[in-house]
Amino acid sequence: MTDPTDTRDTGPRVGTPLWAFLAGATVIGCTALVVALLRLDTTGLVELGRTALFWVVTVLVVLGELRPVMVSSAAAVGGTYPSAMFTFAVLLHYGLPVAVLLQAVAIAVNGVVTRKAWHRVMFNVSQSTLALTAAAVVLGAFGIMPSAVAPWVPSGADLPAIGLAGVAYFATRAMLVCGAVALHERRSIVRVLRATVGPQSLVYAALLGLAPPVVVVMAHSPGIVPLFVAPLAAVYFTATLSMRRDHQALHDELTGLPNRKMLIVSTEEALAEARQDERVGLFLLDLDRFKEVNDTMGHPVGDRLLQMVAHRLTHSVRPGDVVARLGGDEFAVLLPSIRDAHAAREVAARLRAALTEPVRLEGMTFDLDGSVGIALYPDHAPDFEMLLQRADVAMYLAKEGRTGVELYQADKDRNSPERLNLLGDLRRGLDNHELKLHYQPKVSLADGTVHGVEALLRWRHPVHGAIAPSEFIPLAEQSYLMRQLTEYVINEALEQAARWWRAGLPVQISVNISARDLLDSALPEQLEAGLARLQLPPSAIQLEVTERILTGQQAYTHDTIKALAALGVPLALDDFGTGYSSLIRLQRLAVSEVKIDASFVRRIAESEDDNRIVRSIVDLVRSLGLRSVAEGVESDAVALRLAEMGCDLGQGWLFGRPMPAQDATAWLRDRHMTSPEATYDLHPEVTTA
Repeated sequence: MTDPTDTRDTGPRVGTPLWAFLAGATVIGCTALVVALLRLDTTGLVELGRTALFWVVTVLVVLGELRPVMVSSAAAVGGTYPSAMFTFAVLLHYGLPVAVLLQAVAIAVNGVVTRKAWHRVMFNVSQSTLALTAAAVVLGAFGIMPSAVAPWVPSGADLPAIGLAGVAYFATRAMLVCGAVALHERRSIVRVLRATVGPQSLVYAALLGLAPPVVVVMAHSPGIVPLFVAPLAAVYFTATLSMRRDHQALHDELTGLPNRKMLIVSTEEALAEARQDERVGLFLLDLDRFKEVNDTMGHPVGDRLLQMVAHRLTHSVRPGDVVARLGGDEFAVLLPSIRDAHAAREVAARLRAALTEPVRLEGMTFDLDGSVGIALYPDHAPDFEMLLQRADVAMYLAKEGRTGVELYQADKDRNSPERLNLLGDLRRGLDNHELKLHYQPKVSLADGTVHGVEALLRWRHPVHGAIAPSEFIPLAEQSYLMRQLTEYVINEALEQAARWWRAGLPVQISVNISARDLLDSALPEQLEAGLARLQLPPSAIQLEVTERILTGQQAYTHDTIKALAALGVPLALDDFGTGYSSLIRLQRLAVSEVKIDASFVRRIAESEDDNRIVRSIVDLVRSLGLRSVAEGVESDAVALRLAEMGCDLGQGWLFGRPMPAQDATAWLRDRHMTSPEATYDLHPEVTTA
């Protein structure tokens, strides 16, 4: 996207506020430079040029302008050039004309080395000249007017004058630079100053504070002036460590983009400064075919692809817009200022256009695409959390409908304010490990041996007490938390499986996942990494999907199901009998187990219709070579009837209620001790229902 105020290459468009600001500052600064140079005593400069000290200081000024001291990873803060220390020392010792001359030369050399645009070089020369001029005016007010023929050496009594001159120098540079940044990125100058003054004032205080000792050494022991490189190196080292810590805390390690933490800060600042006639836009973007690259070329190439995507996104937005990586192949884009929904859709379309350009890696060409969800402030949400949640809803709609871009629509979001509050509590509950897994056994109806346990997700809210899964699971499925909740459940289940396997109870854990989870290409990767970390075989976990997955999601989930099958993780079909068209498609899904819905099982002893339905399902499952599991077995009569039908396994209160991990462990140990002949083909299922 080309922004009219972008000065990185061609400069600002004539007539824009940024152009007027830069042009005005450049004209005034260049005028001040010319006036200062006209006052330069050429005879004194020639004599000065014959001294080794002058050239040593010149080299130090030029070298100090080549690489800035970075104290923050925030773009608005930028860097501080160490040349300021030596230039300020030259100002104190030789006066303004020599100082602006050396500074202009150093900035010109920097422009050539770094290939800066000419307008940026001219502006940098101008703002540094004006800053030195402001400092010289303050010194002149105290009667301090050094020159090349009459160098000045400060004493202790001159510290107030030097301090005020340093403040004038810093304030002038800060106002000019921050003004340009604010106009360039369409941000409030107060916000830019707030982000800039604190970090840079410390560096300027250190650099300008060293200038008077440099002057004293220049006057009395010029040969040891180069030793000031040592404290300068210390400043570099300290600032680098500070910036590294700051960068690691606020940026993604792989792509270098801002992370969720920095996105939150940037969004809150944008919301606080939003104007009434403008919107703040938050986009969520998810790659649609990223997994193909990982599967075909491996993770290193996938990482390079993510870096290329990050590069494309950052070069497709305007200065001041924020591109962040939230994890995996999910990115966010913050537009601090956007006109309306139509403009937001245009930006989203440009982002997708940048992504759809073919990618060539390792001699192969890949076609990518992305789904973008848009939420606007104040139209759709008042704060970051709700903006993110509603952008996520819109992105899911875009992915589900394969439209590419969707704006949040309230009529398609089932989340009420109360449910949104519960969503926030759920996020905090995940962070605080308030959610626990309980386990319910699956038992052979033929001989009573244990074939597994089903793990059920339970949440005890610190204020509201127990929250039913039927309340928070659908809420998570409609929000950005579903991925985090699934990761949490899988990790907890794998950890428990590892404890059981190490204790001599080789229990296989099956996790009930949603259709949305099967849209996540990172799911097989998470399972593979978890199994490898805990040294468990793929059969240690089983995934359950509902029958509804067969009716509308197969096109989207096909790749994920293939990846799970390749990994060796078995699948089970849950709630069988409640969906549609499943008999036709069942054999196409690579499942090893079919669970018959409890609503049919409970009534088979009283209802002939339910009895015939269950018998038909059992016969169908057996004919396909699959294992059948009856849910909701609560009486001996039902268990006997199921056994007569040939149903393989039963699950329900008749055999055991859901138990915490500790109680389930004791139950399994007791069962193992009393039934040594039992076959522990244990398939503990982690369901979230």
